[in-house]
Amino acid sequence: MNEIGQKLDDYYVQFLEALPRFSLAILIFVVGILVANWITSIFRKKLQLKSHDQLMSSFLAKSIKLVLIIAIFLLALNAAGLKNIAAAIMATAGASAIVLGFAFKDIAENFLAGIILAFNRPFNINDTVQIENVFGKVLAMEFRYTKIATFDGKSVYIPNSDVLTKPVFNFTEDGFFRTDFVIGISYEDDIEKAKQLIQNSLNNNSELLHDDQHVNFVVEDTLAASTVNLKIYLWISTEDFRRQMLEIRGRTILSIKSILEKNGFNLPADITEIKFYQDSNPIRLETETKKQS
Repeated sequence: MNEIGQKLDDYYVQFLEALPRFSLAILIFVVGILVANWITSIFRKKLQLKSHDQLMSSFLAKSIKLVLIIAIFLLALNAAGLKNIAAAIMATAGASAIVLGFAFKDIAENFLAGIILAFNRPFNINDTVQIENVFGKVLAMEFRYTKIATFDGKSVYIPNSDVLTKPVFNFTEDGFFRTDFVIGISYEDDIEKAKQLIQNSLNNNSELLHDDQHVNFVVEDTLAASTVNLKIYLWISTEDFRRQMLEIRGRTILSIKSILEKNGFNLPADITEIKFYQDSNPIRLETETKKQS
């Protein structure tokens, strides 16, 4: 019992001696985290002012914060008198990286892809993109994934390795987008007159782009079963893809429909032709005539 009591006394004395070191280590860790957040915030703001690139500044700021936290953790271990543990962590980090690299291959690929995308990528925040069957607006890029908000309210997290290796369609990078729609007129109508009315409407539409590189025009598309289809091509600004593409396109369709109808053009529906063969039974049609008294 005396030996156990002596051991407990020794442990208590050692604890009292180590208490200031542990207190200092905790203080270093807490203050270090606050300082790391402060430095990261300043770095992000300065980088955004210089590059105007929210994705890269956010990604680099998170990377710097991660490095600072690791350094603060090792410094706190040294302050606590646990230099051997800190050295062991540093010594095994290289060997562990190889083992973990095989164990977490997908995570490593996405992390490296995120670093590459931070400096060289096909989109920015709020760009409208399509990656495979995912279509929406870019919200953020983390270490492992890119977050996209679809226009029907879903949040999709795409691994950075997929973003890096698969085709990415950016609808807003250049600031403009060409869309089209088809409108059908009757075979008896004057096609050239209809085209002229549509072209005048396009030329007078201030919501569309008008310059040498972005020309709005109408051409004959197909001879359908009951209509001559005219195809209208529009160039639209895409700073806000949903409003400036979908809504302007819709208003243009209504405007052209109204102009054609006011000028006496028919916009017929599909016509179905029914043929009766000799062996088929006749269909009796009855009409009812109301006499006015």
